[in-house]
Amino acid sequence: MATIEHSEIVKASPERVFELLRRVEDFADYSDLIRSIDVLGDDRYRWHVRAVGMDWAFDVEVTEIQAPHTLAWESLDGVKNQGRYRLSEVPEGTEVSLTLGYEIHNRFMEKAVNKAAKPLVGKVSRQILERVEAKLNA
Repeated sequence: MATIEHSEIVKASPERVFELLRRVEDFADYSDLIRSIDVLGDDRYRWHVRAVGMDWAFDVEVTEIQAPHTLAWESLDGVKNQGRYRLSEVPEGTEVSLTLGYEIHNRFMEKAVNKAAKPLVGKVSRQILERVEAKLNA
């Protein structure tokens, strides 16, 4: 499984940042690549993403919630992936660290995704956290 890590500082308390990150269904408001997120119930969501020129859909389940420090999930179908946000209080606010692992079984698609994945995930993560911070400071 390929792993990508990204972290940013958000100028707000971990409690305030976690409160917004916990609202998974709102992530579509925070990134241009996330088309929509359907709430399926029981901490399950269907993500619709446009990346590397393709439309992707996958269901995820939130697997760990430890407010205000950890939010983790894993895919139930579609693109096999799992991720975790870790929030740590720092003097400037909150350091938000994302670890994302994914696995693609089609060799041709995997090469294209691997080439684009790290900068793409970094872009999406930055965009999400910048928009979360803007919402907190509005």
